[in-house]
Amino acid sequence: MTYIDSAILDLTEWLCHKVQLLTGRTNVWLAVQLTNLSIIVYFVWAGAYFWSSDVAARIALALFCGGLLYLLTQTIFKVSIEAYEHNAYRRVAKGFRNPRRVREVSLRIPFLTLSFVLFYPIRLVYINFRVHKALLSYSLIVLTTVVLYLLACDPLAPCVGKLREWLRGAAPSRLPASESPH
Repeated sequence: MTYIDSAILDLTEWLCHKVQLLTGRTNVWLAVQLTNLSIIVYFVWAGAYFWSSDVAARIALALFCGGLLYLLTQTIFKVSIEAYEHNAYRRVAKGFRNPRRVREVSLRIPFLTLSFVLFYPIRLVYINFRVHKALLSYSLIVLTTVVLYLLACDPLAPCVGKLREWLRGAAPSRLPASESPH
């Protein structure tokens, strides 16, 4: 399974480099955006459960989600994307590989396994019984798997991105106020 993990990680890093050259956005930026999406999906899942539960479970769930939101503001949301990217750039400039490549193998492989093993059962449950909560739960597993792979990649050096350069070139240039025709 480590060979599959390594191959997927190499493919993910190659794709991240292509996306960075095209857009100027790093794998760190993409991982943070997907983390935000997974947080939204989690709260949608909690909301779906909220409506189908009794009053005591609703209160417990509301307290848990409130506490979780507070913890997120104190941890994940406290550090900016630029700080994460700066640390990644500094590490790469020193010639170091991402320590998450090795350190989080034991976390990536179970999530990868769950993503593959649960695909068919979740698909069957969703198609046959229309259980939307199962689809939300599975999407959290897949999003977490993708984020784990994105965070284990090394970014390229900072660049503007071909798409931004193309858009800048296509936009009409503005003349300074002294040169504008009146």
